[in-house]
Amino acid sequence: MAYQDPYSQQTPYAQQQQQGMYGQPGQYGYQAPALQYVSVWPRCGAIIIDSILVGIVNYIVELALHYSTLSVILAIIISFGYFCVMEATQGRTLGKMALGLKVVREDGSPISWNEAIIRNLMRIVDEIPYIIPYLLAAIMVWSSPTRQRLGDKVAKTVVVRAR
Repeated sequence: MAYQDPYSQQTPYAQQQQQGMYGQPGQYGYQAPALQYVSVWPRCGAIIIDSILVGIVNYIVELALHYSTLSVILAIIISFGYFCVMEATQGRTLGKMALGLKVVREDGSPISWNEAIIRNLMRIVDEIPYIIPYLLAAIMVWSSPTRQRLGDKVAKTVVVRAR
């Protein structure tokens, strides 16, 4: 039986050790939970729910303002504002809440206003071609190992199952 030095497995002082979001991996017997990335169909369900809710609010605003230019501008502001405010403050919209989804940074931490604004501005590009909305986004989600659409990649966010 060969002698094994118990100290030979230590990391040399000059090298950085891997630090995770929850401290050292395996520290205190706890591992960081793995992120469960969400594919196209649950995201599609959430956007349908959100579109119905925002559509109802926008319809009421347009009725009140008699379909004026101001009502169209307000509808755009309401739509964009809804997604940005909900994702920046809650990490999810009402549609995502209903389906148990959440938007987080790639490392699993909550997103900030910057990420929320960037990922929602990119919806304009994700909706190309406008004949079939979100076709580009769906193709990107299907082809990405982390299930990210273009807006997620630019903002460095992912949509995951909420715990």
